[in-house]
Amino acid sequence: MQLALNEAQAAADEGEVPVGAVMVDRGQRILAATRNRTIGLCDPSAHAEMLAIRQAARAVGNYRLLSTTLYVTVEPCLMCMGAIIHARVARIVFGAPDPKWGAAGSLYDFARDTRLNHQPVVLGGVCLDACRTLMRHFFLARRGASSQPIT
Repeated sequence: MQLALNEAQAAADEGEVPVGAVMVDRGQRILAATRNRTIGLCDPSAHAEMLAIRQAARAVGNYRLLSTTLYVTVEPCLMCMGAIIHARVARIVFGAPDPKWGAAGSLYDFARDTRLNHQPVVLGGVCLDACRTLMRHFFLARRGASSQPIT
């Protein structure tokens, strides 16, 4: 998760929403390490999770990412959870919940929806304070002290 936090800080330094993601295989080999790049790439789908899935799929030569774990600093959104399920990522470990967009338990719970063809294991709240603090500081600086960042 520390590597994902480093990526999130790099995103903040670039003016992007500070979300970082790291994908590892069963042996903990890093397949991808990336961050949000929606602004820099002019791409609304360039979330850290999406970029990590793309990089990891290229690294293993398969769109199915069986036996992988995705570490991400903020709970994945609807789009990202859809891609995670399609890619059959085994586990998601995230830091801060996202009550406005979260689809791994906060707003929606795609991981537990048995109507879908895959249910990844989800562990939230890992390095919670560090992940939450990074988001808070970013949005306080962008919007001013009266904003309501992710809690």
